[in-house]
Order: sequence, then C-alpha cells, then structure tokens
Amino acid sequence: MTYDLLLPRRIVFGWGRRAELPQWAASLGRRALLVSGSRTLSANGTLAALKESLTAAGLATLDVAEIHREPEVEDVDAAVSRLRESGVQPGDFVLAVGGGSAIDLGKAVAALATNRQSETVKDYLEGVGRGLKLDQPPLPCLAMPTTSGTGSEATRNSVISSRAEGFKKSLRSDAMVPAVVLVDPELTVSAPRNVTVWSGLDAITQLIESYITRNARPVPQALCLEGLQKAVPALPRLVDDPADRAAREAMSHAALLSGIALANSGLGMAHGVAAALGVTCGIAHGLACAVMLPTAMDLNRRAREPEMATLGRIFTGDDRLSGAAGADAAVRFIRDYCQRLSVPTRLRDLGVTKDQVEPLVLGSQGNSMNGNPRPISECELSDTLEALW
Repeated sequence: MTYDLLLPRRIVFGWGRRAELPQWAASLGRRALLVSGSRTLSANGTLAALKESLTAAGLATLDVAEIHREPEVEDVDAAVSRLRESGVQPGDFVLAVGGGSAIDLGKAVAALATNRQSETVKDYLEGVGRGLKLDQPPLPCLAMPTTSGTGSEATRNSVISSRAEGFKKSLRSDAMVPAVVLVDPELTVSAPRNVTVWSGLDAITQLIESYITRNARPVPQALCLEGLQKAVPALPRLVDDPADRAAREAMSHAALLSGIALANSGLGMAHGVAAALGVTCGIAHGLACAVMLPTAMDLNRRAREPEMATLGRIFTGDDRLSGAAGADAAVRFIRDYCQRLSVPTRLRDLGVTKDQVEPLVLGSQGNSMNGNPRPISECELSDTLEALW
C-alpha cells in the first residue's frame, strides 16, 4: 500500500476561535492582504472586528478584493493588478475570509502575487490558456471559512470561471494549500438558509464522491465516513434551527474533511456536471451538486458496490445491508434526503432549457469527471441529462 496525504500546515478548529486570529496571522507575516466575501459579516461588524484585532496586535492590513459570487478571470486579474501596483512586500500573506468563492480568490491572488509569467490567471488554468505552471511559492495564506460547504480552506486549487468564454477551470498546485486554516463554526450562524442548505449539500456530495472515486485513498476515505456521519443528520437540523451550535460544528467539521478528501482523492460526475451547470446556466454550485448527486450515485453504484453498501449502512443504520441491496439503499436514501431538503428533481426546475443539454455534456468533461468511478461517454451523459431534464 502506498499513498500521499496533502494537508494544511495547521488546522485551528472551534467555536469562537476567531479570537486567535492575531496569533496565527502573526505566524505567517506582518501584513494581511484581505480577500473577503461575506456581506453579513461585513454588515454586522465582524469583519471590522477581525481587522481591528490584527491592528491591535501590530499587524498591517490591506483590502485587496471583495467578492460575492464565484470568481471569474477578471476578478483575479483585477485583484492581482491592484496588489502589484501597491507592491508586494516581505512579510505579506493573504487572509481569505468568506465562503468558497472568497477563499478560492484569495488562494489565486496568493499564487499570482509571486508568479508573473503572465498578466492573466487564464494562462495558468487547466485546459485553457498557455498551460503555465507556478514556478514560485505562493504567498502564505490563512483561510477562514464563513460557510460550511466547499472545503476550499483545505484544497490545492482555485476554481475560476469565465462566463464570456464558457469555462470553469482550476488553478492547481500542491503549494496552494493554505498554510493555516482557522475554522470558527460560529461564523456560519448568520448564513442565509439557502446558503446553509446548498453549501451543506456540496460538502455531502464531496464526501460521497471522494469516498467512491476511482482515485480513493484509505485516509481520505476514513475522513469521508467521519464527515458523512456528522453532516447527514446535522443539515436538516439547521433548517429547523439555524443557531443549533452542535449542528453548525458538525457541518463545519464535515466541510473541512470534504476539502481534505477531495484534495487527495478527487471527485466525480456530480461535480463535473455541476461545473457546467454553473457556467452554462448560472446555477449555484451547491444546488447543482445536489440535483446531480442521486443520479451520479445511481450510475456508479455497481462500479463501487462495496463502498456504496457501506454508505447504505451508514445512512440507514441497518448493519445487515450489503452488496447490491446496500448500494441501492444508499441511492434511495440520498434521493429522499435531497427531496426533504427541497432540492429540485429535474433540470428544467432549475431553469435549464432543452437546448442547453448538449452544451452541458460538452462542458462536463473536466478534471472532476476524470475521477468518476467508471467512464461515462458523452453519449451516455447526454442520455442521462436528457432523462433528468
């Protein structure tokens, strides 16, 4: 048995532990380049309080970017341009506070602050541009998630899209994993209901896909099972009571584990199609993942029957389940679970038009699809999406 495990250098987890930000920030440098993405935390003063705590500790701050949607090429290029104009200094580090979009943008800024072979991030993205690689270490990054979904705080990539050119691709390097991850579940309490649900379903999708991917590894698989045992019961509780502390902690924990798992094992079909749904149809990522998850599990259940049966036992609590019966139980459970959380069951319910199905097929052939447990041809995917429409 051989495997590698890629992790952040330091993970700091716990309710209220944002109070430790100055300590961990000081371990990285002297000036925080702030990339933020939470309107709520900005409006309620939390973001200002974080900056004040850094100032009180003798650290400088510089606002580099603020984003409230998935980052696009222009967002990265503009933020990096502003940073280069102000001058990158010794002791600089990126502080990314927000959901997955803000953290992805922050990691991209950290990477391109020190890598200057091109003026545009597009040239570094997989499958587009010039295929440039990072030849210098990025600036250190401290990631503070304010949602419990993408796990971007623990991944080695930034997902960057272009609506104009119709792509959603990754800037990827092992060096992009944040140096410090500070997860304070209390920061997620103010998230709107739809953000809580869709981001939570994104985390659950990542945990399932990383568990059954063709590149699955033993340690990430163990983390996936731990995360699913926490997240699956916790998410419906947050629908009923958004302030449920134990459920918030469980979801933040699960999201972090999902990021570690996908960084080491990859994903699958649900994420492959979700990326295309985001670019082609403007569908929120977590919602797109949730819509695709039952179908993806159904298509993959025979290819990963033992793993799917394990999921069936975990989801239902029935330890007698095994083989095909267990795999089928896992699919049924997730289908019912998504319906209970009001996830649409048809692509048309998301506003997808019939003539968008074929562009979705073409746009789904990315890195995530490469990790699917079994090959899915364009013809099979087309038939699948037609049936789901």
